[in-house]
Amino acid sequence: HEHTIITGTNLACSLSSSKLWDESRSFLLDQLLPAAHQSLGADHDLTLKGKRILADTHVLNPKHTRDDILEAETIIQDVIQRRRRVFGPAHPQTHDAEQALSLVREKLAQPVGLA
Repeated sequence: HEHTIITGTNLACSLSSSKLWDESRSFLLDQLLPAAHQSLGADHDLTLKGKRILADTHVLNPKHTRDDILEAETIIQDVIQRRRRVFGPAHPQTHDAEQALSLVREKLAQPVGLA
């Protein structure tokens, strides 16, 4: 149900905002994203928002590893591809994801230990 997914997205965002990245990531991977994929589909806006929050949990967590950043890059690339196809290249959320990808790539370009 879409309202349940909206509530779950808000919870994941709140967990991340509270710097509870591991909890947010677990919730997204174990519950929210599977439910969103099943009920709304992989290209739905709420599913893509959930994936974007998941990528953020990898990047914003100060304990992230290079592999976390690489995983975030992969997630965001998928989000961009889907947003371009479904919503178009000029959509604000497409631009937002493209900016996020630029930041991830900047982190990847930093020497190990500074990302």
